[in-house]
Amino acid sequence: MLPLRTLIFLSLLALPLAACESTSNVDLESRNFNVQQTSVPPGEAVASTEQITSLVRRSGPTYVTLIVSQPAKPDNVSKDSRKGTPVTSGSGFVADGSGYVMTAAHVGKRVGNTVSAKAANGRVYSGEVIAIKPDNDMAVIRLRSFSGKAVTPADNQCLARGNIVYSLGRPHAQGDTARLGEFESASFGQAVHYAGTDAKFGYPDAMVLRLSTQKGESGGPLFDGNGDLVGMVVSTLYDNAGQPLNLAHAVPSRTLAGFLCSTVQCSAEWRAVAAGNSRCGS
Repeated sequence: MLPLRTLIFLSLLALPLAACESTSNVDLESRNFNVQQTSVPPGEAVASTEQITSLVRRSGPTYVTLIVSQPAKPDNVSKDSRKGTPVTSGSGFVADGSGYVMTAAHVGKRVGNTVSAKAANGRVYSGEVIAIKPDNDMAVIRLRSFSGKAVTPADNQCLARGNIVYSLGRPHAQGDTARLGEFESASFGQAVHYAGTDAKFGYPDAMVLRLSTQKGESGGPLFDGNGDLVGMVVSTLYDNAGQPLNLAHAVPSRTLAGFLCSTVQCSAEWRAVAAGNSRCGS
């Protein structure tokens, strides 16, 4: 395995999607995920797929897909342009059941952008980016008229190398996907700054995962083997030849909790994670 410091980084940029989302209602449990396995922790090869399928049933309702648009200019009042111009798409998760969603900053782009979020019930909810932290790749969205299931946050410091983790996301041109992998390290050991048009985004450090994420999964939730949120996927890693290494970065739950609780009134569970007061399970 290549040392992590020899790897180069490529962010999971979210491309604009102009297609309309379905607004039909579906049962919460009928949302199908394609389960993909990156690697399996030693000694758990037989139970892993069954375990992840069960966990996805629990965590699936907390996951949303997002289309982010730049609002139309005030002087542009044509009917076709009122919803603005789509600029990115990505994944996200419900941080609070009253309508607060978190995603990556390079998905949300900027405060005031409008959002269409497809939830687990099949409906599309409208919202707005209300807070963004470009230097740690986090954004908070407020959805209107939304009431749904929120994630259960857990302290990322409870993870040990080799522990099962899984993410939920929607790769571009594919369906909802659950990726099973392993926790590799709590730290990448250096700051990351995105290139190109997303140069203002990045993060000072990140969790390292053995997880083969793809474009469109930025902002997706990362769960532990109990189905509790421990991070948010933000990028994938490539070697110097541009080949994927089945390694990804995630913003840890403590960092997410600190940002969320500084932005909105958060739950006691989020406050405990932010303060490092959460108990680790057995």
